[in-house]
Amino acid sequence: MTQPYERTGFEHPTRRQLRDERRSGALAELIATAALALSTIVAATVVSIGIARASAAGALLENEGSVFAIALLLGLVFIGMSGIGVLMLPGSRRE
Repeated sequence: MTQPYERTGFEHPTRRQLRDERRSGALAELIATAALALSTIVAATVVSIGIARASAAGALLENEGSVFAIALLLGLVFIGMSGIGVLMLPGSRRE
């Protein structure tokens, strides 16, 4: 026959003693942060190498500079429209 547990269910966090949970949680956060930083560095390196090898901007400017100029102009227009939209928000006025 099994012995009944003395403390079943959940306890309030302040009444429960934390032994190794803080240390293991901090170690897991440290490992996750290091892995995320390493992954970001690797991704940035791969993208940079890909852009350098493709040289897509140079090829685009050589062949179709007018299309690039129109795309750039439309991008600036959209940025300006979003800035005007932000200024029109009700909470953004200063009196």
